[in-house]
Amino acid sequence: MSDLIQTLQAPTRDDLPRIEPGDSVNVHYRIVEGDKERIQEFKGVVIRIRKSGNARNFTVRRIASHGIGVERTFLFQSPRLEKIEVMRKAKVRRAKLYYLRGRTGKAARLKEKRTR
Repeated sequence: MSDLIQTLQAPTRDDLPRIEPGDSVNVHYRIVEGDKERIQEFKGVVIRIRKSGNARNFTVRRIASHGIGVERTFLFQSPRLEKIEVMRKAKVRRAKLYYLRGRTGKAARLKEKRTR
């Protein structure tokens, strides 16, 4: 039985940085359009991290043009995920930052975490 479980679990990726809710990240994701491939960047704030193991994913929210919020969910184990750059870390007190959906402008800012 344990052999079956190990065959279903893919090896974890060690090249990705540790991210937490509230982090401002730049996700480089491979997009396939027809027979062409390109890398697209998605910059935003991590509002949630779900599950563990192979089904682990995270959601990034950014504000697009005209103040419209756009959210995108990425799988940690996806082969299309090129890299994740952590731009800044924020001080948050919750695991899921869904309250940011109702805020715009300065009200949606998060306090930056200071490192010593």
